[in-house]
Amino acid sequence: MKFLEQLLGKDRSFLERSLFTTVEVGIRYFLFAGIAWILAYWLFRSRWLHRKIIDRFPASTDVGREIRYSLLTLVIFGLMGAGTIAASRAGWTQMYWRFSDYGQAWFWGSVVCAIFLHDTYFYWTHRLMHHRLLFPTFHRVHHLSNNPSPWASYAFAPAEAVVEAGIFPVVALVMPIHPAAFGLVMLWQILFNVAGHTGFEFHPRWLMDTPLRFLLNTPTNHVMHHEKMRGNYGLYFNIWDRLMGTNHPDYESRFREVTSRPAPAKTP
Repeated sequence: MKFLEQLLGKDRSFLERSLFTTVEVGIRYFLFAGIAWILAYWLFRSRWLHRKIIDRFPASTDVGREIRYSLLTLVIFGLMGAGTIAASRAGWTQMYWRFSDYGQAWFWGSVVCAIFLHDTYFYWTHRLMHHRLLFPTFHRVHHLSNNPSPWASYAFAPAEAVVEAGIFPVVALVMPIHPAAFGLVMLWQILFNVAGHTGFEFHPRWLMDTPLRFLLNTPTNHVMHHEKMRGNYGLYFNIWDRLMGTNHPDYESRFREVTSRPAPAKTP
């Protein structure tokens, strides 16, 4: 933990913290999105094709645009992260630096609480950005990917990138959290976000026949949001969409259709 303290310490300038955060998040993003791209779009493209939610692949021009906007998003995330660290060092948030201050139980509890808080934050800001007055400035760029690839995960306009990065100061303001705990939340976020944008449904068909359908979100849910433009506003969970009646009416039937497609026959 001394290494972390040195990287985030008071002697670090805002620029250094921004650069460190950008590189850290960027490595995670390109690692997860890159692995998803290699697996789903190269190595197992044919074998997994029956689980492709939209039965075509995005154009190379779309993928290039997604990567370019993702790079811009990473810079904005770095600036927002550095700003939050600086505010925390000034005592303006509830972020803490010593594990002993709150103990191990709260360290892991804060991870869970932050994930649920992020899901709520995402649902309502996402739904708000679909308002006709806000959509062109905030959310139009992300919806240029109507058949998303893993690289669409961070393909945001600058204004939306600021909103998405806003979860960091929000969490730090409303609850005690250690930087390492928030790092785990962001690791979960990148993994789940990339999985949701990959374009393939990996959940089993029986999911919709169990109570888990009321809790878990699926790639089908989010890809349909890109395809249909309305409904399915959630991130990690399907709780808010069900409570607010914003699941697309064809969501569950589409999930069952995708997960019922026969796998290709194995060649001898």
